[in-house]
Amino acid sequence: MSIQSLAAYATRHPRRVLSVWGVVVLVSLGLIGALLGGGLTSESKLTNHPESERAAQLKDVAEQGGEIVVVRNEALRADEPAFAAHIAPLGGAPVTSEDGHAVAIALTTDEEDIEGVIAQVHALDRGGFHASIAGEQTLERDFTVLSEEDLANGELKFGLPAALIVLLLVVGTLAGAAIPMAMAVISIVVALGLTALVGQVFELNLFITNMVVAMGLALGIDYSLFIVARLREERAAGADTRAAILTVSGTATRAVVFSGSAFVLAMSAMLLVPDTTLRSLGLGAVLVGLVSVVVALTFHPALLMVLGDRVERGRVPFVGRRETTVWARVVGAVLRRPALSLAAAVLVMLALATPVLGLQLGSAGASSLPDAAVAKQGLAALQQDFSAGATDPVEIVVDGPMTGADALRAELARDRDFAASSVTGNTISVPLTVEPSSERASAAIDRLRDEYVPRAFGATPAYVGGSPAEERDAFAVNARWLPIVIAFVLTLSFVLLLLAFRSLAIPLTAIAVNLLSVGAAYGVLVLVFQHGVGASLLGFTQVERVESWVPIFLFSVLFGLSMDYQVFLLSRIQERWAQTGDTAGAIAHGVTSTARLITGAAAIIVVVFSGFATGQLVAFQEMGFGMGAALALDATLVRLVLIPAAMALLGERNWALPRGLRRLPDLRVEGVSAG
Repeated sequence: MSIQSLAAYATRHPRRVLSVWGVVVLVSLGLIGALLGGGLTSESKLTNHPESERAAQLKDVAEQGGEIVVVRNEALRADEPAFAAHIAPLGGAPVTSEDGHAVAIALTTDEEDIEGVIAQVHALDRGGFHASIAGEQTLERDFTVLSEEDLANGELKFGLPAALIVLLLVVGTLAGAAIPMAMAVISIVVALGLTALVGQVFELNLFITNMVVAMGLALGIDYSLFIVARLREERAAGADTRAAILTVSGTATRAVVFSGSAFVLAMSAMLLVPDTTLRSLGLGAVLVGLVSVVVALTFHPALLMVLGDRVERGRVPFVGRRETTVWARVVGAVLRRPALSLAAAVLVMLALATPVLGLQLGSAGASSLPDAAVAKQGLAALQQDFSAGATDPVEIVVDGPMTGADALRAELARDRDFAASSVTGNTISVPLTVEPSSERASAAIDRLRDEYVPRAFGATPAYVGGSPAEERDAFAVNARWLPIVIAFVLTLSFVLLLLAFRSLAIPLTAIAVNLLSVGAAYGVLVLVFQHGVGASLLGFTQVERVESWVPIFLFSVLFGLSMDYQVFLLSRIQERWAQTGDTAGAIAHGVTSTARLITGAAAIIVVVFSGFATGQLVAFQEMGFGMGAALALDATLVRLVLIPAAMALLGERNWALPRGLRRLPDLRVEGVSAG
């Protein structure tokens, strides 16, 4: 069934279509309530079976990990009876610090017990005693709690209210602003219902829900804005409501379907990475993208048919008016000097992208946590009196005789990045003397794998594991897959744009400017977070390395969203060129008729993701700031200067298609207007 056929059916039977969607939403809510919670996990793991996973599988079953509690009293020594009585509820064998005023006690616990253990430790923090706890479970608990708080605050307390305000400013009417929000809410609810079903079969990370909400808001609002804008234009030209909706279905809605498909394909790149968190984020984006397109095809025309001219009700004074004069002046200046404009814009983007040459990928680790975090306080106490890596050692697990253990320990004793090791069963535990997520820790783990372990154990299988090695494997996977994801997205984008615009120059230009946009985002990310330029002013945490998953996430999402704007702008330009044959005039018309909408749509997404940048975890600060910076550049410098200038210089070559490619399917789309 064609897009026009779906729109025709929806306008003939609008209440029937809306009723069906009502049932779908109710069923989705039921699935969310019954299944969603049980289908999600806070764990993240690699699916390519790295060395650290093989080490974990070989580790003796009897051996259990645990947390380390540090108790210190400046007035009492650990061998005094009052000290011993105070720590007696913890049990375990205490290890005394060199100065005799602190003890470290290992406790065996698991994820379910960690809150009770933390409460028990905090109960000892009194009467001159300072008690703290650190370990893998404590660290994971802090990251989970803080990430849930950051995501909830970013979306609900900041992003959503700010998005509503921007939406109202762009649309100018209460009814007009309610339609995009309704489309977004339906897309989110249905996508979460589908997530609940998929979660019964595949392991999904709980962050998928935040991805669905964020992308649902972005896509639902964007698509509705472009459709309603074109509807307003058709109504202003004298078409009745049904005729206007049918015209829109062949222009703006067709562009929505194409851009939605491009977004889904771009986000599917994350499904390739053998990381359950990235795959969950990608799946969430794919699901909500598909649902948003279906909503645009069916729910949207039915709702518009029922509302009719009530879309214009509740007009807000002083907002929602056209500002095409401003955009016309900007694009006019660009078209008068396209070469100079293009060169200046490219230089600015390249200057912003230059710091990406120093991009370091990794994990920020406990150092990125707020000072009040339980795990960070515990690690600080531990590092004051004991080995820095005692709670998070590297573990060498041997699948065979332990004859090489002494040789390995002798080598490690000469490496200042490792502390004294211990042997338990088939496992050699080696604490690090450096931050486990640092560049030095990564290099130390590489030395273990490439030099020390092979020399000590020879042909005997021995694997380096433990949390530091798991982190090393994780960002190694992400670094290896980043160029693959980029190549995948670029190839699909090129093919789709080639089919949509039947031009060779347009997809090449689009990919080039989008790469500049993403490169600038990466560069700004490095400048702020690695080099600390403006970090304290913005309330961000300076780190040694950018979280390894962030560049893959940013590239997929930014390319997917920027393709939306690219399709809407270029389809409008091509539509005008087909009518007039005037390339310069078509560029000016396309930019002025879409600039306000594209800028407004981008602003909505910027404020949604800016909420994440206000969080406590550096990973979400990087994600939110990177998204905001890239989309701000994309909706302004790229769409107002780079694209018009490049197309003006290309002239009629914009529309050229080599003879050998003319048999390709014709998927041309027509665009939207300012409304």
